[in-house]
Amino acid sequence: MVRLLEDKDEKRRVVRKILEALPDWFGIEESREQYIRESADQIMLVAEDEGRPEVAGEKDSKAVGFLCLKQTGNATVELAVMGVLVEYHRKGIGRELFKEAKRIAQEKGYSFMQVKTVEMGHYDDYDATNRFYISLGFQEFEVFPLLWDEANPCQIYVMSLK
Repeated sequence: MVRLLEDKDEKRRVVRKILEALPDWFGIEESREQYIRESADQIMLVAEDEGRPEVAGEKDSKAVGFLCLKQTGNATVELAVMGVLVEYHRKGIGRELFKEAKRIAQEKGYSFMQVKTVEMGHYDDYDATNRFYISLGFQEFEVFPLLWDEANPCQIYVMSLK
């Protein structure tokens, strides 16, 4: 089940829980903490597994994935950060999150969506991420070789929402 999250504290809890479980993608603490902070003010969707056992006292224990959108221009929204627990990869969770995010972005009148990731050919995990974005319909826009650092050239993908 995918739903919109409104509560800022719950957003931060979900993002922290999932990003900390994904060190291969979110192992740089400074970046991870920035994603957590910024998620509170972004459009956020959470994917939950209703069959997952609840952990006592944790409202977000069923969360298995999330996606955040942020406005980057009058006509553009960015898929700012997305994470799905590894045991839920390749089960359609990311697609469902994206499908709902795209619907919301279109409903809000955005013309374009962008996403940034590490350029293809540098890390196997990020190559899979690139293929995922391409499969959703994103197209290569531009590479900024030094936006993050030499080891992590920034690939920007874009998609028309019209």
